[in-house]
Amino acid sequence: MTSDFAAGNYRFIPAVFQYSGGVAANPGYEIERVRFDKPVPLAEGFAQIAKYIQAAGRPLTSFCACELRSPAAFTDEGFRNFNLHYVKTLAEWGIYDGKSNPVARSNVCPEIDPPAEPSFYAFSFTRPSERPAPSFVIAGSGESLEGGATYAERTVRYRDLSPDGLKEKVRFTVGSMESRLGAFGFGWKDTTAAQAYTVHDVHPVIVDELVRRGVMRSGLTWHFARPPVIDLEYEMDCRRVMRETVI
Repeated sequence: MTSDFAAGNYRFIPAVFQYSGGVAANPGYEIERVRFDKPVPLAEGFAQIAKYIQAAGRPLTSFCACELRSPAAFTDEGFRNFNLHYVKTLAEWGIYDGKSNPVARSNVCPEIDPPAEPSFYAFSFTRPSERPAPSFVIAGSGESLEGGATYAERTVRYRDLSPDGLKEKVRFTVGSMESRLGAFGFGWKDTTAAQAYTVHDVHPVIVDELVRRGVMRSGLTWHFARPPVIDLEYEMDCRRVMRETVI
């Protein structure tokens, strides 16, 4: 099930208060992805994003997705506190209403040379377009169920780093991506990029769990990074975006 965020000209998959499960541009619009050459600290990043979006002649409500980098994995409580801080700006921009958050997001922790504080790696927004092709961004997701109990209670093969444990974690995460793609009526065949985040060697499962399922139709970008919460080991996101740039 998806909901429409008319102020941003996109649909989204309702999820938790800190992010949605994904976004897709409405007809007549497309998603543009902008990556920073170097990660930009959160407050400065929001300011640069606002400037970029407004210079493109778009309202701040067109902000639809972002990719964050954090210094290290959070505890459950630390992650919630960070998210409460993060959504304040979205509320100021008229995007977050205190209950529903349409913005898709990934937030991972580089294992080597991490930023000193939570920072923006990339962001996406909608803009008018005559392209008939759809565009979308599926939010990052790891090997845990959304919402509810603590991560320890809802993580697949919790703390199990055996080959079978990692395989099941990857399989579950790929399934989550497929479910979110399906909510919009899309599949791997529609993606233009897929990203994986882990510090573990998942090469033994790539053929069966990624290649054969169509995940790597456009290749795979591997970031040597951990998911944002302690003891999560594998995360993915994907997208279909025709316009991408680096600033």
